[in-house]
Amino acid sequence: MRNALLLAPALLAACASSPATPVHGVTPGRVCDAAGAGSFVGRPGTSETGAAILAATHAAVLRWAPPGYMMTMDFREDRVTVWLGPDYKITKVSCG
Repeated sequence: MRNALLLAPALLAACASSPATPVHGVTPGRVCDAAGAGSFVGRPGTSETGAAILAATHAAVLRWAPPGYMMTMDFREDRVTVWLGPDYKITKVSCG
């Protein structure tokens, strides 16, 4: 019992000195801005188009939304969602 009491301050100090835990869903310095992403509507959903959308929106995460695909409704400020039609052409680009 005495050994456990002697270790307690050391364990608490180790917890206090650990770095801050990153917040899930946030990439520091990256916030999606889809203001100019409307120009991608009608283009095919390819990896090249996805890379261009990431660059244009300043997002850190790209999420494809094909027809009939179920997605989570959680909001991420650093994510861009690209909605695809049945022909796999882009129908909508939105942040979150």
